[in-house]
Amino acid sequence: MRGTRRTRVTTLTSSVLLALVAGPLPAAGAADARSAASDGQRPASARPVAAAALGEVAGGKDSMEMVLDASGSMAKGDGSGRTRIETARKAVGTVVDSLPDRFPTGLRVYGADKTEGCTDTRLVTPVRPLDRGGIKKAVAGVEPRGDTPIGLALRKAAADLPGTGRDALGRRTILLISDGEDNCGAPEPCAVAKELAKDGVDLRIDAIGFQVNSKARKQLRCVAEAGHGRYYDAPDADDLARELERAGRLSADGYRLRGSRVTGGTSESAPTPLTAPGQYLDTIGPDSSRWYSVELDGRSAADLAATGVPHPGAQVALLDGLTLTLRTARGRLCDREISRFRQSEGAAPLTTGVSRVPSEEGGASCDEAGTYVVELTRRTGRRSDRARWPVELRLETEAPLRKGTTPARAETDYDDRGLRLPTGTPKDVRGGTGFNDATALRAGVWRDTLLPAQTRWYRVPVGWGQRLRYDVEFANEPTSDGRNPRSTVWTSAYAPGRIPLDNGSRFQRVRPYRGQPTRVSMGTVPVAWNNRHERSTTSVEAVRRDGDYYLAVSLGADAARIAERAAVRIVLRVAVPGEAKSGPQHGAPPAATDGEAGSDGENGEAAGGGDSGPPVAALAGGGAAVLLAAGAGLWYALRRRSGTTAGTR
Repeated sequence: MRGTRRTRVTTLTSSVLLALVAGPLPAAGAADARSAASDGQRPASARPVAAAALGEVAGGKDSMEMVLDASGSMAKGDGSGRTRIETARKAVGTVVDSLPDRFPTGLRVYGADKTEGCTDTRLVTPVRPLDRGGIKKAVAGVEPRGDTPIGLALRKAAADLPGTGRDALGRRTILLISDGEDNCGAPEPCAVAKELAKDGVDLRIDAIGFQVNSKARKQLRCVAEAGHGRYYDAPDADDLARELERAGRLSADGYRLRGSRVTGGTSESAPTPLTAPGQYLDTIGPDSSRWYSVELDGRSAADLAATGVPHPGAQVALLDGLTLTLRTARGRLCDREISRFRQSEGAAPLTTGVSRVPSEEGGASCDEAGTYVVELTRRTGRRSDRARWPVELRLETEAPLRKGTTPARAETDYDDRGLRLPTGTPKDVRGGTGFNDATALRAGVWRDTLLPAQTRWYRVPVGWGQRLRYDVEFANEPTSDGRNPRSTVWTSAYAPGRIPLDNGSRFQRVRPYRGQPTRVSMGTVPVAWNNRHERSTTSVEAVRRDGDYYLAVSLGADAARIAERAAVRIVLRVAVPGEAKSGPQHGAPPAATDGEAGSDGENGEAAGGGDSGPPVAALAGGGAAVLLAAGAGLWYALRRRSGTTAGTR
C-alpha cells in the first residue's frame, strides 16, 4: 500500500441518488502459500489444493414453516368466485412448487379444528425435506372454522422449526398468512414475535395480509417488524399467490454462509486471531465493533473482506453500513473501506474489503512483517432493523513473484473499440445466493430471474491479459400498481479477494426501475500484476490477479410494488476480451486451453483464466478446494481517499 493512509467509501453516486429521488465451512484452511513461482508461472506442485479443515462449521440449516389462517373468516368469498381458503390452498401449492427440492418446509394452521377456542392450532405437515405432494394434500383438507390465535400459533411454529446447530448461523423463517387480526388477546402477537426473534440472527418472521382491514394490517406489520421480517399486502387472489411465492423463495434462496465460527474481540487490545487464510463466520450487532488480528509476512499481499448478511428487504437507512479498517500493531493506518447502503428500499448483503500490498520501493510501515489489527464496525440508523447480522470474513494471502521475474506492464485503460457483446438466444441459468455458490459463466448470453430484494451471483474466469465486460438487461414487466412507484436495479463486479471494483463514470451500474426495460453495465481493465501499484482507482489497482471475477445483480425491494410477476426477467451478455497469457511475467506466451480462444465478444464460451502466477492461500466455498480467487459483495461503490471522492469502489 506504499505505506500511505487510504480511505475508501462504498456508496451510490450522488447523480444516481438524485435520479432515484426524481435499488467450521470447511473451515479456514491453511493452504500453503510459501512457494513462489520460479519464473512468474505456477508449477503444478504449487497450485492450490484442498486445505485441511480447522474444524467444520457451515452456515447451518435453513428451514421454513408456513402458518396459515383457517379461522371462520376464511370461508368468505374473495371476489374471484372462490372462498379465501380455496385461494389460500392454491397459493400454498404455488409456493411449494417454486421452492428448491428438499428445502425443509412445514405447515401449521390455526382455527381449523374448533368453532371457537384460543388453543386451536395444529401442525399438519412437520418441517422436513420438501414434500410438495404431502403439503398440497394436507392443505386441501383444511376447512375454516374457528378463532384467530396468532400469538399462540407463532410460538408453536418456532418450536416446530429445527435448531440450526451449535455454533452455526442458519436462518429459520416463519411465514404467517392471515386475513385478520388476532382475536384471542393472549399471547399478544407482536410481543410473541419480539420474544421469538430476539436479536434476529436465528429467526425471521414474515407476514402476509390477505384482504385485511387497517387494524389487521397494522398488527401484521408489527409482527413482521418485530420479527425482523417483511410485511406483504395481498388485496386479491393473484396478490396472495405472488407475495407468498416471493416470501417463500427469498427464504429458501437466502445467502448460504460458510466458514469457521469465531467471535471477534470487543476491543482493539484484545482482537481475535484469524489463524490461517480461509473463511470465518461471526455476527455483529447494531452500532458495534469487532476486532481481529492477522499475521502477515513482509513480502506477501493480503486481502481481507467482510460480508454482512442482513435479512433481505429489512428496513435500512441511507448511511447504514460496515467499515473495515486495517492497522499495524502500532496503530499505523494501512487501509480502510466504508460500505453503505445509500438507499432505504431494503437490506441486501453488503461487502467491505481491505488490502495490504507491499510497496514497490519497500521499507514502508505497512510493508513490515508482524501482527495487523482489523476493526469491523457497523452503523445502524435509529429506525433501521436492529437484528444482528451474520458476517462472513475471508482472508487471502498472495505470495510475491520470485526475485528476478519481470512482470508485464500495468494495464490502466478501458478499451471497448471494436467490442461486440454476445448476441443470440439466451441460455437459462440460475445465479447463486452469494459468492460461495456463485454460478460459473463463460462468455455468452444468459437468462435468469430476480425477486424483489434479491441478489444473484455469478463468477467468470478471467486470465492474465484478459478483462471482463458485461451488460445486464432488465425486462419489461407488467406493473401491478397504477401509481407507478420506482425501485432500483444495480450490478457490481469483484476482483479476487472480494475487493469491489470501481469504474468511475465509465459504466452505468445502477439505474431507477419502474417496470420498463433498462440496462446496467460493468467492465474491468485487463488483468496485470503491476496494476497493484497503480493508485488511480481500484478499477485498476485491484485487477492484479487472474482467476474468477464475480458479478452480482440486484433488484430493489420496492420492485415488489411494481411487477405483477413474482420475479423479474434479466438477460446477461458476458464477454471476456483478450487472449489469456500463461503467467504475469513480461512476454508470457498464450495460456494452454482446451482448444477455445479467448472471447472477442462473440457469442460462445471464452477460454478460462490462466492458472499461473504465485499461489493464493484461501478456502473455497463448499470445501472442495482452495480457489485462486473469490469475490462477493454488492453495492455501488465510491472510493474516497483522505475524505475526497475519487470514484466508485
